[in-house]
Amino acid sequence: MHPPQAPNGAAETARTSRQYATFFVDGLFFGIDVLHVQEVLRYQEMTRVPLAPDVIEGLINLRGQIVTAVDMRRRLKLQARADGQTPMNAVVRSEEGAAVSLLVDEIGDVLEVDSETFETPPENVAAAARELLEGVYKLKDRLLLILNTEKTIDLAAQGASRE
Repeated sequence: MHPPQAPNGAAETARTSRQYATFFVDGLFFGIDVLHVQEVLRYQEMTRVPLAPDVIEGLINLRGQIVTAVDMRRRLKLQARADGQTPMNAVVRSEEGAAVSLLVDEIGDVLEVDSETFETPPENVAAAARELLEGVYKLKDRLLLILNTEKTIDLAAQGASRE
């Protein structure tokens, strides 16, 4: 499997590096294609949604637009955030244009990575995790896990439920 293709049909040879907006969740370093990220925000007050899947923290009002907030710790089945640890919002857009806020622990930088350092997730990674990950970039001091934006925010397809 090759790194994700360049958008708008651009030749793969014309783009040997990609840019990712990065963030941390439970000490793990994740990236999402910078073209899918609308903005990053400090914590916003949320309205809980009764009977919503467990991964949905609530709804936020983003300048008049109602946006669903997904807790990435729950989405990735990681340890709960410590009391007093306030998440940040990484607002991403789906291919259909819908905005979703990913609640993350800390926002990182935008990184440009060389496609030569890209690898697909190993086969022994759990299928649920492999489905969310497009791949991994080997950086000098850590690994950058690349999330598939569409699969990460498509809670219905993932069978998200109240646990």
